[in-house]
Amino acid sequence: MGQDNDELYAVRTHASGPAGSLPLTKEMLLNAPSGELFGLTQNVGMGWKPSRLKGKQYLLLSTQGGIRKEDGTPVALGYHTGHWEVGLLMQAAASEITDSGGVPFAGYVSDPCDGRSQGTEGMFDSLPYRNDAAIVFRRLIRSLPTRRGVLGVATCDKGLPAMMMALAGMHDLPCVIVPGGVTLPPTAGEDAGKIQTIGARYANGEMTLEEAADLGCRACATPGGGCQFLGTAATAQVVAEALGMTVPHAALAPSGQPVWEEMARQSARAMMQLEEKGIRMKDILTEGAIRNAMAVHAAFGGSTNLLLHIPAFAHAAGVPVPTVQDWIRVNKRVPRLVSVLPNGPEYHPTVRVFLAGGVPEVMLHLRSLGVLDETVMTASGVSLGSVLDWWETSERRQRMKRLLKELDGIDADAVIMSPERAKERGLTSTVTFPMGNLAPEGSVIKSTAIDPAVVGEDGVYRHRGRAKVFTMEKQAIAAIKNGHIEPGDIMVLMGRGPSGTGMEETYQLTSALKHLSYGKYVSLITDARFSGVSTGACIGHVGPEALAGGPIGKLRDGDLIDIVVDRNHLEGSINFIGTGGEVLTPEEGSRVLASREPHPELSADPKLPADTRLWAALQAASGGTWAGSVYDAERIIAVLEAGKKALSL
Repeated sequence: MGQDNDELYAVRTHASGPAGSLPLTKEMLLNAPSGELFGLTQNVGMGWKPSRLKGKQYLLLSTQGGIRKEDGTPVALGYHTGHWEVGLLMQAAASEITDSGGVPFAGYVSDPCDGRSQGTEGMFDSLPYRNDAAIVFRRLIRSLPTRRGVLGVATCDKGLPAMMMALAGMHDLPCVIVPGGVTLPPTAGEDAGKIQTIGARYANGEMTLEEAADLGCRACATPGGGCQFLGTAATAQVVAEALGMTVPHAALAPSGQPVWEEMARQSARAMMQLEEKGIRMKDILTEGAIRNAMAVHAAFGGSTNLLLHIPAFAHAAGVPVPTVQDWIRVNKRVPRLVSVLPNGPEYHPTVRVFLAGGVPEVMLHLRSLGVLDETVMTASGVSLGSVLDWWETSERRQRMKRLLKELDGIDADAVIMSPERAKERGLTSTVTFPMGNLAPEGSVIKSTAIDPAVVGEDGVYRHRGRAKVFTMEKQAIAAIKNGHIEPGDIMVLMGRGPSGTGMEETYQLTSALKHLSYGKYVSLITDARFSGVSTGACIGHVGPEALAGGPIGKLRDGDLIDIVVDRNHLEGSINFIGTGGEVLTPEEGSRVLASREPHPELSADPKLPADTRLWAALQAASGGTWAGSVYDAERIIAVLEAGKKALSL
């Protein structure tokens, strides 16, 4: 209990209460719900002046984590830099609301770090967290009935998609997203993506212990913001802006800097303006906005995780959910324009993309190609066309580009390219969806990230090789570290989809293959998912998943697999074509797989939490991963009702 202190016994049993009186009226007392009246009592109890209670009430939600002193030093750490500084954005936005006569409220649902949980059981909760957090955010919004609008502040892989899902579902409220920005790269060192491979590189003799310790210390050069590469966090910020949910030029701002903090004040003003104009989320998140976001995703070469998230936003907004064929059409029509980590061809950090003009600069190029719906409404309270007209001639655009040249010696048009320059540099579209007897429902590969050294002159990646099969990610990463994986191998990781692990993100595998010298000569096929870093041919989202009867679950060590990915035409196939010395056609391979039993070691992870198992079942009943891994209430209820009837027979 510690030492006694007399101050501990200075206990009071009553207090005089706040000075002043509530601004009540006879009409309020006769007709207002008791909760609304009690809310005023709570407000002054927390210290708000009674004389300032009449302002419009707005809710600020964020994923803030950790405890910081005023000078920024840690009292208790957060899970990651992405939610460490967002409280500063909340303060700036709240001050703007207060200065405008409003009453700000704040609530928090912190988020995990996918980088921290890579290769651990924590990954079992990563994707399921998104749905759970969105539910809690929506419950918090509805639990403040007097709110007139919502500002959502979030940064990273699951927290920002959760916030976007929640706000997308608030059809009749004005809502604005405030992206948490990015951390800076070290002046000399490695980015937060590459640094996650120090274990694999050390095990393969490609770096020393001293190098790993030194580089690992400096990778996050500033304390706030998402990682410096275009992974899920950065891509989600880009998509939020492309959907019209942010103010212009909001995504990828450098965390902690004045331009980042001012963006929070701009967002607060935008939310209050939307409320005055009567513009609601249903006016912003339309089918056209979803198509625009898909086009911008393709132009940036964004993370394949957004193929799970954009459908979820559409579902929450109540607009048509994009299909695989929709994604194929968009990626065939929209060229990649952005040179950024991890895609290249130059590996610029995300802060340079911001200075080069960010989302509005990319959208200017897409407008010239005629692939945008410029009539859609945005959080600025004007159409996308009006936003782009402003950006094209704005002082901000010119000054940001000059800063990039002055600070880093980089021309903005070398980071965000015109379609003509991108074609000259050999940039290819982002995503291909290979089909075949191993993926009847489809799969996903970030084909733009395949190392050009292993792509034919015709733009086609071809790999025919023997399978090395794993049913646990730990087995797969151990094989990479102990030298069991060699150039020419095709790694198969099965049973790691929703039913097996909650659809874990196998970033430690894909990042290792990217940064090991021989990794470009190894392919990976899995029913799990990836982040934005992959090379070679890393093929994920294989459907059906192994534990749902997918043929990937019937492969064995030594099976012959044929992979073809056409980066120019965005077409591909993954087929089992034989075992032993016999080579089969894909059709013959299908028949062999159909006759096989599942792999004997295939099973859900024994440590999979019960709530993740429930998530997997609910999202499966709602259409599965290709529908965004959402909870479709009507479909779930229908399945439950059918089950109850069947059980009663």
